[in-house]
Amino acid sequence: MTEKEKMINGMMYDANCEELVQDRIDAKEKCHDYNNLRPSETEKRTEQMKKILGKIKGDFTIEPSFVCDYGYNIEIGDNFYSNHNLVILDCAKVKFGDNVFVAPNCGFYTAGHPIDYVERNKGQEYAYPITVGDNVWIGGGVHVMPGVTIGNNVVIGGGSVVVNDIPDDSVAVGNPCKVIKKIHR
Repeated sequence: MTEKEKMINGMMYDANCEELVQDRIDAKEKCHDYNNLRPSETEKRTEQMKKILGKIKGDFTIEPSFVCDYGYNIEIGDNFYSNHNLVILDCAKVKFGDNVFVAPNCGFYTAGHPIDYVERNKGQEYAYPITVGDNVWIGGGVHVMPGVTIGNNVVIGGGSVVVNDIPDDSVAVGNPCKVIKKIHR
């Protein structure tokens, strides 16, 4: 099994292997090109983002700056909006549903590192997927950690660090992020 296959399958892998290093360089080059387009070049911005992301369901807006590790592990649903400074470390799949709004300075991090410093210093990593449901609003400065699922119809308060799953129809805030209110329709 290649290091890339290990990465995508949630196994410990060598992040410094040649293939993954080159994939990250390619993604960063594409992100650089995207981030340096003029604000008025909306069609070029859309086309460049289509070269970066793995799957796009419908309409979207991603404000620069945007940075990712690979891009091909990112899926966005219809009516996706991200404000400035979105970081997605997509060593594993990062999937956003429909009608997701992400405020500025947010990060979605699938990558993790061993606690054992000997293994960590060798460049070993693991990655667990992140899933964000439909109709979700992520407040400013939120950080979502490996393996988290955020349900449908959720609001994550600004500054939160999401380390555990958040159920449908919830308002959740804090570090660590916890449900503080259920949303009733």
